[in-house]
Amino acid sequence: MKSTKKYFTAGETALLLNISIDTIRRWDKSGLIKSFRNDRNDRMFLLDEIKRIQNKSGSKTNKFKILKNKKKSSYTAIELFAGAGGTAIGMENAGIEHILLNEYDKHACETLRTNRPDWNVVEDDVRNLKFEEGQADIVQGGFPCQTFSYAGKKMGFEDIRGTLFFEFARCVKEVKPKIAVGENVKGLLNHDGGRTLKTMVSVLEELGYKVKYKVLRSQYLDVSQKRERLIIIGVRNDLNIPISFPKEKDYIIPLREALHKCPKSEGQKYPEHKKNILDLIPPGGYWRNLPEDLQKKYMGASFYMGGGKTGMARRLSWEEPSLTLTCSPAQKQTERCHPEETRPLTVREYARIQTFPDDWKFSGSISQQYKQIGNAVPVNLGYHIGNTLIQMLEGEIAEEDVEQIYTQQQLFSFAT
Repeated sequence: MKSTKKYFTAGETALLLNISIDTIRRWDKSGLIKSFRNDRNDRMFLLDEIKRIQNKSGSKTNKFKILKNKKKSSYTAIELFAGAGGTAIGMENAGIEHILLNEYDKHACETLRTNRPDWNVVEDDVRNLKFEEGQADIVQGGFPCQTFSYAGKKMGFEDIRGTLFFEFARCVKEVKPKIAVGENVKGLLNHDGGRTLKTMVSVLEELGYKVKYKVLRSQYLDVSQKRERLIIIGVRNDLNIPISFPKEKDYIIPLREALHKCPKSEGQKYPEHKKNILDLIPPGGYWRNLPEDLQKKYMGASFYMGGGKTGMARRLSWEEPSLTLTCSPAQKQTERCHPEETRPLTVREYARIQTFPDDWKFSGSISQQYKQIGNAVPVNLGYHIGNTLIQMLEGEIAEEDVEQIYTQQQLFSFAT
């Protein structure tokens, strides 16, 4: 009888796939794969996930490309907190037309206008905007995560005033779109003990939407980056539309493919003492690869603290996706050193890893450009979200298809 077992120990996985236990543990430690502890405290791995990491080594073609559908859909969107346009470009590439994009940061607004003069970019505090019912099919926004005050409150729509999530919810209330999409960092799952997310879901339900959420992993969605984003999708109750999320691919894109023939550009530089340290770090390595005396000198008090601190003195690897990009590739806590040269990633390398088109120009100083790119949702992730929304609206996704997608990913299933 064929085994239905999906999760295996590192030793079992190594035997089945003919790879070393050390390799599996390294992938786990670097965030390339996920694991969990069973009731005997054994670390368990999903076999299919490790197989897709192997796929990249056997591929002879470069899978890196900026995804785009050939035809436009009839669907429209309003985007709040648009930033430098990562989600907007991706949804546009899927075939969705933006009728309004709102952003407060002047440099990000200049970026949007420079690249898309025809977009209706509203540079203003979202609190000053007014919306109309039926204005768009989709309302999307990457609102900042905030803690609410719960004392003596029911935490409904009226209780979240003063937060930026309230402005997103207000837009949904006024527009009554078919679909509402919220985006945030993975940490929102546990923010304030999970109460913040629970409140957000409750508010959208109060406004007349059925809601589901899921953490999407960019490294399995055509992005060469280990970036995770929490996506919340609400569908209006009067519509018979199953909620779905992009299905992960069976491959990854290593950094080597993403940065192939990347345009030259400006970038930050390391001070001499940091360059001397990073010269000693191998590809894929970090501060633990230094001699112990240098570890203590470089890390200071952090050396004696808990946690892996794997982002410190980190050199990226050509053969894996990048670590999550931050707003500064040279900052001590979040170094993103080039795999081969001892320098931070450049602006254009940052943009490539976030799957921005090479002709997408960023406004402001070098620091402002890094900030805009580091804060963005990867363009290809935006494409996959937009493409899934179109399929939902077109009735191309049935309830049984949704069930099949998630039973295949039990370890990383969505919650409601």
